Amino acid sequence: MAQLSKNFTLEEFVKSQEATRLGIDNTPNEEQIFNLQLLCNNIIQPVRDYYNKSLIISSGYRSPELCVAIGSTTKSQHTKGQAADFEISGIPNKEVADFIVGSLDWDQCILEFWNENEPNSGWVHCSYAYGANRRQYLKAQRIDGKIVYSPMV
Repeated sequence: MAQLSKNFTLEEFVKSQEATRLGIDNTPNEEQIFNLQLLCNNIIQPVRDYYNKSLIISSGYRSPELCVAIGSTTKSQHTKGQAADFEISGIPNKEVADFIVGSLDWDQCILEFWNENEPNSGWVHCSYAYGANRRQYLKAQRIDGKIVYSPMV
């Protein structure tokens, strides 16, 4: 499969157990692959290089059909190949997010379901939108059954 950057392949960003289980085609088009390359070269690879540790990509590209099937939205940046969810074993997720926010060019950096009392809880969602990065640093929490996004301070 295609190489997106020095350490990352397209296969890592399209693999989805849910898509396989549901028989959903999760193949990105050329524009989405280009966006995944930008994401890898501007966010994912620099994080990998900085920590010199493998990243666990839990979600990369998701087709619109897959997003709907998992309860997300077709407007998700995952459908454009602009976002990934990941973590690094042994490195607190907030530390990884703070590195991204302080050192890289990024669109959204979200600590998803992170709990400050459990450094390895949740995961990091980060997106890159060439020429349109908003630099939103957020955390996502489930409150009364709903996902609520709030700014990180």
